[in-house]
Amino acid sequence: MKRSDGVLVLLTALSYPVALLIGSRWLLPLLNTLPAYVLMARRLHAGDRAGALRATLLWAVALAVCGTVTFSLWPHDVGPTVLNGERYRDEMFHWIRTGEGSEGDIRLFLPQHVLHLAAFLALSLASASVVSISMGAVLMNYMSYYVASLARAGVPLATVVFLGWQPWAIARVAAFCALGTVLAEPLLSRLYRYRYEGLRAARPVILAAAAGILADWVLKAVLAPHWGLWLRAALR
Repeated sequence: MKRSDGVLVLLTALSYPVALLIGSRWLLPLLNTLPAYVLMARRLHAGDRAGALRATLLWAVALAVCGTVTFSLWPHDVGPTVLNGERYRDEMFHWIRTGEGSEGDIRLFLPQHVLHLAAFLALSLASASVVSISMGAVLMNYMSYYVASLARAGVPLATVVFLGWQPWAIARVAAFCALGTVLAEPLLSRLYRYRYEGLRAARPVILAAAAGILADWVLKAVLAPHWGLWLRAALR
């Protein structure tokens, strides 16, 4: 791991207690995003596209781990400080307890996912991924808050670790990290005037991201109904 990667993980970890102590729900995703975006942009500018992708993927892992752990261990419930956190937690808990909701029904979740994907692609191209990666931080935080809420509700630690973060969500996050990285370059290269080979050079990454998005949809359709039942047995 490069030194800059270690700094990225450290700053990501620190962004949580700083924002929670200040108590600003808008500050949290901004503090989350700033170090990752700066490192990604620097590496793209230097022609290190693989390094830029590694940075965004490492950042996503750091968000998941640091966010979940911090939200679980914080002295009080941090729901009011996490954008969309309480709504998403309530929606997921209702689905676990009743089986009702979009989580296990492809007819309901697929249109939402397609809409979110289209918005992410458009915002990445229009803002050099500043807005879309910030949205990614918001998404990661409310998902981390839901997983932390399982732990705070008394779900056994092993169940939280193995069932909290679903495999389809992990595939989606990885795909969005890849897309956010490669779609930042068309505008970023114009702003900073560096040589850019075009999206064709990023075709392997785009194809891998497309596979990740497809895996998200398929895994969610197949596994989510069972996942909910497994969690129902642990959530009282």
